[in-house]
Amino acid sequence: MSDTAEKNPVEPTPAGPAAAATSAAATSADLTAADPTVADAPATTPTAGDVVLRVEDLSVDFRTEGGAARAVSNANLTVRRGQTVAIVGESGSGKTTLAMAVLGLLASNGSVAEGHIWFKDEDLGKVSSQRMAQLRGTELGLVPQDPMTNLDPIMQIGRQIDGALIDNGLRTRRDARARTVELLDEVGLPDARQRASQYPHEFSGGMRQRALIAMGLSGRPALLVADEPTSALDVTVQRGILDQLSALTEDLGTAVLLITHDLGLAAERADIVVVMYRGDIVEQGPARQVLTAPQHEYTKRLMAAAPSLASRRIEIARERGLEDVLEEALLAPSSAEVERLSEPADGAPSAQADKRSTSAGSANLVSVKDVSKVFSIRGNGLFSRATDFTAVDGVSLDIPRGSTVAVVGESGSGKSTLARMILDIEKPTSGSITFDGGLVGAGSHRDQIAYRRRVQPVFQDPYSSLDPLYSVYRAIEEPLRAHSYGDAAARRARVEELADQVALSKGLLQRFPSELSGGQRQRVAIARALALSPELVVCDEAVSALDVVVQAQILQLLARLQEELGLTYLFITHDLAVVRQIADRVLVMQEGRVVEEGTVDSVFDSPATDYTRALLDAIPGKDLELAL
Repeated sequence: MSDTAEKNPVEPTPAGPAAAATSAAATSADLTAADPTVADAPATTPTAGDVVLRVEDLSVDFRTEGGAARAVSNANLTVRRGQTVAIVGESGSGKTTLAMAVLGLLASNGSVAEGHIWFKDEDLGKVSSQRMAQLRGTELGLVPQDPMTNLDPIMQIGRQIDGALIDNGLRTRRDARARTVELLDEVGLPDARQRASQYPHEFSGGMRQRALIAMGLSGRPALLVADEPTSALDVTVQRGILDQLSALTEDLGTAVLLITHDLGLAAERADIVVVMYRGDIVEQGPARQVLTAPQHEYTKRLMAAAPSLASRRIEIARERGLEDVLEEALLAPSSAEVERLSEPADGAPSAQADKRSTSAGSANLVSVKDVSKVFSIRGNGLFSRATDFTAVDGVSLDIPRGSTVAVVGESGSGKSTLARMILDIEKPTSGSITFDGGLVGAGSHRDQIAYRRRVQPVFQDPYSSLDPLYSVYRAIEEPLRAHSYGDAAARRARVEELADQVALSKGLLQRFPSELSGGQRQRVAIARALALSPELVVCDEAVSALDVVVQAQILQLLARLQEELGLTYLFITHDLAVVRQIADRVLVMQEGRVVEEGTVDSVFDSPATDYTRALLDAIPGKDLELAL
């Protein structure tokens, strides 16, 4: 992208709340006229009282050993009462920094270098720390990204919300709990009084996020900052939470500043979209206008990377018979290519066989037959009896060589437990799993070691799955050492070869995980998984923790490696949009059982169950009209 690309399409305005309101009125009128599809645009010009937040020429710097580093440069945006403005961009674009500057929560080495942040009629850069704290407790709300790091693990949920109410002077100690129960009930938590006495680890991810929303809305704020509030959640849970958030903020008239990396989600949920790239606002406008006619190359790149929009493009391309668009959107090999890899013609060796010295047995590399897994769960009491919980219930599936089979479902559906049994980390309670004709887990210790070489995992969180004390080189080399692969020189050559395969520069090999981005860490995890030349790679939510641009890069990398090395993938995910890009076949799991199975096209075009339809309906932007 050119360094001379458009920096900020919004012209600076005179400082001050009155000027901010005037500019907001003009901007709103222009945007509404430009895009008649924006249903939420007001019919009348907004008054000064409508403007909740006005950011003018804002620049934010961070002090580093090498001097000041600019994270946000000359940002301008306006948020009105009842409006949702989404800031989108990949990790490092400055969107969260801008939001934290608004809330006065920049890190200790960060500061506003230039510009103004007007909240109603107050310049937040000039208010005292005491006034800023008061505003954060009442007028300004926050729903942070990761509920587990933003909730105290040793304090009951109710006590944490009670404390926020009391500390901000919203309730006395006597009536705080009653208000807490009301808030939890408002955000859709059943049995709110009982839930208030539970701890964060007793909540699902969606329930924890609802608790944070309750806390963020407890002061009935005029502005709510929602920083990636649903990025780690299932699509159905995500939709439920966003619907709940929209309903609550609409009833309260709350303005929302939504931080997200998913342009599809932003277009579906926001009135205005602001696109940030390397600290600059490069484009902004009505959500549908930005989506259907993006002006900046970076916006187009974000649109191309978003799985939800890619899924919609595939659907439109199929409807219109646009084969060139379809081929570009799909990352997986075609069905004909899968058959070619699986079933050699005229006795000739397949592409898979050319790459590997495996047996020429069944076309299915993996066969799972009627597998169940039952866990014994102990009760909370000292003398309570254990109860059985069936995580996987009679599941069968086949994974053809050289193909990608996806298993999808909500959290708790049993898909990760199934993956762990295929990896031989968990043992099935009943049923059988065969790999290349042999029974998994039934051989000698030597057989099990050989199996580990042929089947490798790539886990969801690339940071927790890498040893923080190992350099990148040592992390990739470790499986080579464990399996006595050559001498030091041979291992170094292999590590450098793997780094090249996953597009990691040699200069990164001596760094540690904490010094890498999320995408770089996941590339390290993939290189480590490929070190022993496996035949099956089990990807357990391998891209769900990454922003859409990095996610697209990793998916393209996996598709390229599959084509070059003849790999077979089992792809575990809750994101059906990703499945449509990369998979050949898909199994849908609900409460431990397979409720639907088929080719990706058949499942997406003609879902057989209400559950699958609900998963598909929850994909952000699935009904949007896109310019192909």
